[in-house]
Amino acid sequence: MIQKKICLLGGSSVGKTSLVRQFVQGIFDDKYLTTIGVKVDKKIVEVENKQVQFLLWDIEGVDQYAHFQQRYLRGASAVIIVIDQTRPQSLLDAFEIFNQVQQSSNCPAILALNKSDLVAGIDINQAQFQQFQAQFELVFQTSAKTGAQVENLFNDLATLLITETSNG
Repeated sequence: MIQKKICLLGGSSVGKTSLVRQFVQGIFDDKYLTTIGVKVDKKIVEVENKQVQFLLWDIEGVDQYAHFQQRYLRGASAVIIVIDQTRPQSLLDAFEIFNQVQQSSNCPAILALNKSDLVAGIDINQAQFQQFQAQFELVFQTSAKTGAQVENLFNDLATLLITETSNG
């Protein structure tokens, strides 16, 4: 079995914990609980006849006044940066988080545009956003509430990591 540490990063209340709960337990809860520090969950997925155990590090929300502890990235195989597509500030937070990640890690980055079940509220420069998206290995529009694209995100990530492991 291959074990991979995955760090979920993003602004406060973008849905990192909800994405993990939807993926690991198949549930969604409307109650908002702030993550303090880091919460680690595990789940095994099977892709290409190989088992991958994800150690999912759900890291507390980052906003313009607080930065995440870069030491959390040590040993990470990938990061998932989560944006709440209804809140413009979460996109600005994601730019900053992505820059911080690039300073301390060269692992693959995945972008999750979460809350796809709601009307998008981010009015952005499309060319600038496409340039930002192009820096990520994978990009998904997810909904932790409905489960849309959540399994695909993690299965495609497992495939990407297996491919990197066998090529590296």
